[in-house]
Amino acid sequence: MSRKKPQEEETGGVPEYMATYGDMMTLLLCFFVLLFAFSEIDAKKFQAIMQSFQGSAGVMRGGKTLDDTQFVNNSTLEDDITNNLREIRNLQALKESFEKHLKENDLQSQILVELDDRGLLIRFDDNVLFDSGRAELKTQSKEIIKFMSSLLKQDKFSDKIIRVEGHTDSDPIKSSKKFPTNWELSTIRAVNVARFLIEETNITPERISVSGYSKYHPVAPNDTPQNKAKNRRVDIVILNSEYEKSEPNYN
Repeated sequence: MSRKKPQEEETGGVPEYMATYGDMMTLLLCFFVLLFAFSEIDAKKFQAIMQSFQGSAGVMRGGKTLDDTQFVNNSTLEDDITNNLREIRNLQALKESFEKHLKENDLQSQILVELDDRGLLIRFDDNVLFDSGRAELKTQSKEIIKFMSSLLKQDKFSDKIIRVEGHTDSDPIKSSKKFPTNWELSTIRAVNVARFLIEETNITPERISVSGYSKYHPVAPNDTPQNKAKNRRVDIVILNSEYEKSEPNYN
């Protein structure tokens, strides 16, 4: 009597464990897609991880499990994802702490806090920090800057670069020898905020950069008094890792 063939040979099917294996691969793929959805990636990174996944999981025929690209050779994708997620969580926590303080002091209508492409943006209306046409910090404004500084000196933010940016509306300065144009006013205001952070709150000077933009980076048209008020502002930006690279002294 001839020997009976195994069940999978009789039916022409595959071993039962392959169904479980296929489900596991599908779940892994979903997991990677979710990770990438929460991180900042570009097309080159996505292509690298997909080629890596396809080769190792057997989805496509191929010998290499990693794409031979500069990106894969120079860094570990898993580390990049982990670092990006950690940075986003930390900046979100910083945002929430600052917003809580603003709410407790009824300042949320005068100071905007939001996450954007560059990192965490803290936008001060000019009348929060300065009197009209002046660049000396108001006494009451110093307390909010001190609180912000205390957050930025926490260990998880101690290496973050801080940009201080001054802006004005389109109205020219009138009868001011100290500030002949809006260029001087916007720049000196930003400088004075930076000096206060350094000299009064002990923020490391190497962490700070300053820019004055005059009227040339408005957030609203300069066509009404309300819109002009929006453009008179000081922005403090806590840069994320990607934008830190654009700073001149970035290592």
